[in-house]
Amino acid sequence: MSAELDHVWSQIQAELAETVDEPVYRIWLEPLRAIDLAEDHLTLEASAQTCAWVRDRFGRILQVCAAAVLGPDLTVDVIEASQIHTPAGSSHTQAEHRVRTATSAQPTHTRKDSPSPSSPNPKLAFEQFVIGDSNRLAHAAALAVSEMPAQAYNPLFICGPPGLGKTHLLSSIANLIGAHHPQLEIRRTTGEAFTNDFLLALGSGGMDRFKAGFRHVDVLLIDDVQFLERKTKTEEEFFHTFDALYEAGSQIVLTSDRHPSDLRALEDRLRERFAAGLVADIRPPDFPTRLAILRKRAHHDGLEVVDQAALEAIAERVSVNVRALEGALIRAVAFSSLTGRPLTTELAREVLDGLYPRAAVTVRSIDEIKVAACKQFEITGEELVSSSRTPRIAWPRQVAMYLARELTSESLPAIGRAFGGRDHTTVLHAWRRTEQRISASVELRATVDELRKRLSTGS
Repeated sequence: MSAELDHVWSQIQAELAETVDEPVYRIWLEPLRAIDLAEDHLTLEASAQTCAWVRDRFGRILQVCAAAVLGPDLTVDVIEASQIHTPAGSSHTQAEHRVRTATSAQPTHTRKDSPSPSSPNPKLAFEQFVIGDSNRLAHAAALAVSEMPAQAYNPLFICGPPGLGKTHLLSSIANLIGAHHPQLEIRRTTGEAFTNDFLLALGSGGMDRFKAGFRHVDVLLIDDVQFLERKTKTEEEFFHTFDALYEAGSQIVLTSDRHPSDLRALEDRLRERFAAGLVADIRPPDFPTRLAILRKRAHHDGLEVVDQAALEAIAERVSVNVRALEGALIRAVAFSSLTGRPLTTELAREVLDGLYPRAAVTVRSIDEIKVAACKQFEITGEELVSSSRTPRIAWPRQVAMYLARELTSESLPAIGRAFGGRDHTTVLHAWRRTEQRISASVELRATVDELRKRLSTGS
């Protein structure tokens, strides 16, 4: 990179860092390399795994920030790197091994034409994962861990209700690390399998083999770690396994249906270790994400859905989780096939009426949300929209703006104007800040949920 290009790119990076959140910048935009600046055209280079996603998701942001430095006529192009460069200084404390995934402490012997059930599902790859506001952080962190094991986030703890994609991300990590870091040994299992294998080894005198099977790996991926609760001996063994791997510099990724702080039956020292790295939660997808999931599933399965409105009807009705959403699509397609009727909006609603009845929707205005927030936090309306940044006022204001975005169809600028003439970036910051705080605190989440419930019932 020439000195001039280096200087220009550093200015653009400063603009980018001010525009997006710090984790987003660090994971997606900071790794970009400026490789050419010819006339009014800037060329950036991204890794093969992230190029398409960066171009699609951040193309406009890159364009705006670059134009702020070089002028409005500039165009930005993001191209795929010709090869993946190993990060400088990266090393692995374990000896080089072949990739191995297993759910048993015993060696797995598998015929080549009969893959082990523990092997990562090739269909559960990052390319098949639909990204939305509800899972963006978890996806970004999983991808970062896959590209730089034990260097990005360690441990990575992904939590959320069942059926939202935690296992999909875990499989995606295993697939990507296996493809691009073949020298690393991967161990993938579940909390239940770990417990069963531990008890078997304990009863058969095979503890040395059990410990070697888990403590001498480069990457440990454990699904449903909440299964370890109330199993004292298993918790003790996992605690020592966790510490051994962490001290050796191995990557650890865990999933759970609850935040570490909510795993009350686990020992404090385990919960503290789970929360010591990055905790990324996954929430139920919003309507645009649900619709994107259905479209991708229909395309992936080669389904000929003539009426796209049918997908919208399913996405509108089924909001529980991704698994239920895909199940509803399969049910509608099967009914269409068996009856010979085209898959229309009417047929989709007919099929789903029995399983997912329409719920009454209570529409609230911004003013109603403001009044409810003032009552909940015992502040005045004037204080809520004031310029005060004291915690007593700032937190209720952030919660109110968060719920205004969640429960109304108002635009971000409109919400900002209703809260003392603030701009849309302030509203977006309030939404993100509230998400972060309720993800990290059970008490704060309960407070927000209580306010949401009051608004939905009108009490």
